[in-house]
Amino acid sequence: MLLACALIVSGLAISGLSLAQLRASNLQMAQATQPLQSTPGAETKPSAPPEPTTTGARPSEVPPQPARPDAEAQKAGAATALPPAPAEKTAAPIKDR
Repeated sequence: MLLACALIVSGLAISGLSLAQLRASNLQMAQATQPLQSTPGAETKPSAPPEPTTTGARPSEVPPQPARPDAEAQKAGAATALPPAPAEKTAAPIKDR
């Protein structure tokens, strides 16, 4: 019990000394980056490269493939991209009370 009390008191003493040292120290802020300066000849250079022009059209190199090939293609061995849809579950109609 005596050892536990001594450890607590020493921890509080170290914390108090650290706080006192932080308050007494003269804090100076350092500037992380240099101030912005213009580069030589910046007036004649464009600020950013021009945006690439896009047509908005779909690329025509790869034709779109159907998710489910037709029956003839399936007979030839083409696999479907999607699994078959689950069968709909039907139940008896709800009786009126």
